[in-house]
Amino acid sequence: MPKFHLVLLFHSHQPIGNFDHVYENTYQRSYLPFVQHLQRHPRVRVGLHYSGPLLEWLEQHHPEFLDTLRELVARRQVEMVGGGFYEPILISIPPEDQAEQLTRMARYLQEKFGATPTGAWLAERVWEPQLPFVLSNSGIRYTSVDDVHFISAGFDHAQLHGDYICEERGQTVRVVPGLKKLRYLLPFRPLEESFTYFRECAEAHPGSIAGMGDDCEKLGAWPETYDYCYAPDTGWVERFFTALEASSDWLVTTPPGEWIASHAPLGRADLPTASYAEMMEWTLPTQARREFKAAREEFASRPEVIRFLRGGHWRAFFTKYPESNLLHQKMLHVSGRLRALAAAKLRGKRQRADLDAARTHVLRAQCNDAYWHGVFGGLYAPHLRTELWRELIRAEALAENVYGKASDGPRVDRLDFDADGREELYVTSTRLAALVRPSDGGTIGALDFRTTGVTLINSMQRRVEAYHNRLNETFSARRNQVASIHERLAAKEKGLERLLRYDCWPRNSFRLLFFSSEKTFNDYSQLRLEEHTALAGGNYAIKKHRMPHVDLELRAPCAQEVGSARAGELHCSKRFSFAHERSGFRVECATELSVHGEASLSGQIGIEVIVNFLAPNAPDRYFELPTGRQPLNWAGAVQAAELRKGILRLVDEWQDVAATIHASSAANVWIAPIETVSESDEGFERVYQGSQILLVWPLNIAPGEKWKEEVALQIQPAHT
Repeated sequence: MPKFHLVLLFHSHQPIGNFDHVYENTYQRSYLPFVQHLQRHPRVRVGLHYSGPLLEWLEQHHPEFLDTLRELVARRQVEMVGGGFYEPILISIPPEDQAEQLTRMARYLQEKFGATPTGAWLAERVWEPQLPFVLSNSGIRYTSVDDVHFISAGFDHAQLHGDYICEERGQTVRVVPGLKKLRYLLPFRPLEESFTYFRECAEAHPGSIAGMGDDCEKLGAWPETYDYCYAPDTGWVERFFTALEASSDWLVTTPPGEWIASHAPLGRADLPTASYAEMMEWTLPTQARREFKAAREEFASRPEVIRFLRGGHWRAFFTKYPESNLLHQKMLHVSGRLRALAAAKLRGKRQRADLDAARTHVLRAQCNDAYWHGVFGGLYAPHLRTELWRELIRAEALAENVYGKASDGPRVDRLDFDADGREELYVTSTRLAALVRPSDGGTIGALDFRTTGVTLINSMQRRVEAYHNRLNETFSARRNQVASIHERLAAKEKGLERLLRYDCWPRNSFRLLFFSSEKTFNDYSQLRLEEHTALAGGNYAIKKHRMPHVDLELRAPCAQEVGSARAGELHCSKRFSFAHERSGFRVECATELSVHGEASLSGQIGIEVIVNFLAPNAPDRYFELPTGRQPLNWAGAVQAAELRKGILRLVDEWQDVAATIHASSAANVWIAPIETVSESDEGFERVYQGSQILLVWPLNIAPGEKWKEEVALQIQPAHT
């Protein structure tokens, strides 16, 4: 009987912006011991994929590891598999960037390992039908996706023991199905169970394959897996490799490119848009996700039904999370500007160098992790979001240099920046970029300090997640068990359910909140102000937008007013002013509110500023308060009279930025941390997403009277 082939592809990745100690810890617990075991078992042959960010880190910190990989490649034990260099979701980036990402990886692997890759790893196994054209045109012969992609196209599991050919516009690529059963067997089930499955496959499909593409991190870096996988002599990896070699009379391991080169495809497959099963659940809106989970549980014993339940698609994260969409649209905006500059056929050496550097920053900003959320995915991780923003800020700053016509002061463009059907105003200069959102309460949704490459707002709206109702289960679950991350239930601390509160609005700056005089700081921190919705989140009209000013206006009924039940209409105007100041810039928001008709207004009114400096307890990031320095997760109410000249200052020495809020006439300043409760590979966790700062005034307006106040935000380098 012909031998049966295991086609195994192990994927290793760390995202742009991840902490160095995470890279190092994962290297020591997973990447290094796995390759050391391969060295000791030369008859175990696999495909290995390392993302560009990880390869660059390895080259800098552990060049000896690359030497080991070269040795394994030279003896044909390991095949190096390509992909997008900075691990983008290929279908989410422009065609020119798709080609550049794939080409950069191929060039790197050729230079470092002496072999041009014929295969490509797809980040998060996100597939759309146009990919054969993209991959083939970049010299890629094959890729791997999950079996769910094929099952969704009508295939049976029995048909997935070989590869298929996929085509788009006459261009083809071979696709190897990765079996979900193998992902859950290896390494989490007893070894005997795995080999029983291999034997069954070999008997039913002699001479065929069982394929798997999965994360190398699950071998040692996932919780409770290091000792399980690498304990001397008894570790799972050693036992697995030994058993593979002992079964070589009927079972062999074959790198994917070698299988493709020596076997014909089983036939053609036209695959739908898909990713792995868990991802297609995570991307669903919260209520739909709960209903989907209930449907899967109801039909768990009906495989003929389950095969057609596959959830949503990856792009839906842009709808589910506007923060992801904004980052994505910013990336597309910058990428498009660089393409326009490249088309101008620049002649200056410095210009070309700046453009090349800017292009690399944009490609780095396409790293997928901060664009989505599930057990993996880093959308809720501020340091990952911020690093991608930083790459785009650097790219835009270089584009200013290339363009060579940047005026000293701000300029404004009117456009639908985030592709939501509503216009924004994009204010830019050599020092700043600000996105004014008239349709969302006349707020500023993004604010960048180009001088030091810092994004200043970048917070997450606290929203209901499907897993929040499971928080009470975490500490009754079994601990210290070796299981797939998708089957674990854990929390990093007790009492996280007490932090569950949900924002009414996106976390933008200069939002106007009008609320009852009975409300207190505690109501603000607990999101119980019950503010007037039209003033806070209404659609403000753009009246003027000639620099240095942007004028917005809102007219709304007093139906939700706090202090009066009589009829009337609210008139609110906001004037944003942008100016360079010393080595930074200043944004001023002058607000005017009046009532027309019989109504009067009484209560409290506040203007909210959001700032995210990432580290809630780091000594180099702090509030400057009358009582001294306080960490960024500090919460409390401060009487404005206690602040020097009505000034509140936040400092981030690490990012070299200081934000000073001026509101000399405010009665109080309320400060509270924005903390989300999210799911990660280590369990449920609390994450600091910035601070919400409300400048509060008492409000009493009679008909015909006006309330006027001004808040200014001054941004400077922290180190002067």
